[in-house]
Amino acid sequence: MKWQDIYQQRLVSAADAVKVIKSGDRIVPGHAASESELLVGEMVKRQDLENVIIYQGVALGSSPYCRPEMEGRFTLYSMFLGQNTRSAVWEHRGDFIPLHFHQFPKAFRDWLHVDVFLTIVSPPDKYGYCSLGVSVDHSKQLVESAKTVIAEVNPNMPRTCGDTLVHVSQLDYIVENDGPLLELQRFAQKDEVTDAIGRNVASLIKDGDTIQMGAGTIPDAVLLYLREKNDLGIHTEMFSDGLIDLIELGVVTGKKKTLWPNKIVATFAEGTKKTYEYVDENPIFQFMPVDYVNNPCVIAQNDNMVSINQALEIDLLGQVVSESVGTKQYSGIGGQLDYLRGAAMAKNGRSILVLPSTAKNGTISRISCTLKPGTPITDTRNDVHYVVTEYGIANLFCKTNAERARALIDIAHPKFRDELRSQYKEVFGRKL
Repeated sequence: MKWQDIYQQRLVSAADAVKVIKSGDRIVPGHAASESELLVGEMVKRQDLENVIIYQGVALGSSPYCRPEMEGRFTLYSMFLGQNTRSAVWEHRGDFIPLHFHQFPKAFRDWLHVDVFLTIVSPPDKYGYCSLGVSVDHSKQLVESAKTVIAEVNPNMPRTCGDTLVHVSQLDYIVENDGPLLELQRFAQKDEVTDAIGRNVASLIKDGDTIQMGAGTIPDAVLLYLREKNDLGIHTEMFSDGLIDLIELGVVTGKKKTLWPNKIVATFAEGTKKTYEYVDENPIFQFMPVDYVNNPCVIAQNDNMVSINQALEIDLLGQVVSESVGTKQYSGIGGQLDYLRGAAMAKNGRSILVLPSTAKNGTISRISCTLKPGTPITDTRNDVHYVVTEYGIANLFCKTNAERARALIDIAHPKFRDELRSQYKEVFGRKL
């Protein structure tokens, strides 16, 4: 049968497509910018549904299934909390699954047994192949292992290069839509603190390095200070608009990469229309599944690999918290530890963790003597190399416990340094 005939046979309305969902099903919405607000919206209109489980990573959408009135109908199991999904877990209408991002495909293949995958793909080419566009990550696996795949075919989803293709015969239901893709919300404006952190991080990056970083106010500040660098490469789980500026300036060329030279390797992108249009049919990008991109053994094949990730808190032993505030889950581990370890294994590799020295308008030090009981540790002290605040750089590699504590206190906010020294003596019985 011709692919065009398959396409027409499976073309339905969004309301008809979600009729396949049953009470008790396990559903995965598309990841990040691949989440279909249309399909999700039609799903939550189903008043007859009960006990539906939603598995989700990064959620850019409005996540209506997380609203209090949906209790009993939908339950969120999240691997990465965001603005619209935190309350469901905090209020016990959902729960959190600790999982490295590179483990998502294995989890969906072997453990979680998904009934329905809802996502967005590009229109098919002349051979009947659609592109997963800006989210290959675990989406590639879900197309293969979910019992049912419902795809919104949207011309605004770019056709990206790499391992992104799915044939229309792999889509059980097809819904056409031309609405805009979800965009990453703007972050807080840069200030003196983030600018200082950006300058400090840039001082650790050399011409020809391959870097990984996420999106946010601090990563954007770092990117700003990389404009004087040359021939940088990119191997990263995700990127946003800031990277596009560096490519257009000729800073990112990838010509010195040892793995995928001249290519930007990523597993998903989230940004504005600027990013989505730039990656469309752009051969310098290689979008690959996350169990490849975030595999530490793959990351390590990049000589001069530098990982740059943001933390929320660090104690004087060098234990890093990046996903919770005390016992309260705030986001997820994502690929942070994957990249710390991959960079550590790489030839001339370096890992960098960044954080402002204080929180809550300067009233709390993010560098603490000890972590609160029950706080989940994102990065063990054994994995941490460079730590950067606006006050400088602490190199913890091969340092004793006391040397680590001194280095971290030196980059803490000045008004907390004496207090930290006093606490260290009280807890560890040693004067610094």
